[in-house]
Amino acid sequence: MSDCLVIIPTYNEKENIARIVRKVFSLTKEFNILIVEDNSPDGTADIVKSLMPEFPGRLFIEERQGKLGLGTAYIHGFKWALKQGYSFIFEMDADFSHNPDDLIKLYDAAKNHGGDLVIGSRYIVGVNVVNWPMGRVLMSYVASVYVRFVTRMKIMDTTAGFKCYTRKVLETIDLDKVRFTGYAFQIEMKYTAWKLGFKIVEVPIIFTDRTMGESKMSKGIFKEAVLGVISLRWRGILKRIKPRMA
Repeated sequence: MSDCLVIIPTYNEKENIARIVRKVFSLTKEFNILIVEDNSPDGTADIVKSLMPEFPGRLFIEERQGKLGLGTAYIHGFKWALKQGYSFIFEMDADFSHNPDDLIKLYDAAKNHGGDLVIGSRYIVGVNVVNWPMGRVLMSYVASVYVRFVTRMKIMDTTAGFKCYTRKVLETIDLDKVRFTGYAFQIEMKYTAWKLGFKIVEVPIIFTDRTMGESKMSKGIFKEAVLGVISLRWRGILKRIKPRMA
């Protein structure tokens, strides 16, 4: 059994799902995949199930009853991964905005370079984003600057969604108390890991906007992130999250 699990939440990803699964399974390092499927009307779940006999013991699916939010999908996947005994748990999009080849870089940073939480960063070396409108690039970059200013985290890509968690991070965070479900979920998880004293490492990646399927980004998700950061900072001050014991 692989020690690595890639969690991929899906909603209407029929154009991408088979390609992303095959690409991950073609890598030189062995990764298993868990699809957290939110009842896609386009038949994404059926495509995943058709692939499972081809990849026995490596491809798994957890089906939920509706579109319940990115954060809850990952929390569901984290709990499943911990129960199954995985040591390295990855977040990755289904749409190839995250290059599956970079999974190996994230794994190496966690396994061999002491990263408790490893972030695939768009902004650690300049701005590495392809096919985004300039307005969205600026919005994303400014959002990261804003989050750093409010939270004081020394992380360049605070909103990144391509990550590797070591098991001990997810075991230490109280997953039932994670508050946000959209874009702010990514910030909250980093902030909590940082406040707990875990070592956070960023590795450079190139982010490429999807070419198939529809983006899940919305104004509501972005608003949650903007307001949520202030809430996180306030809660952090009030609660004074204590670093874990080494």
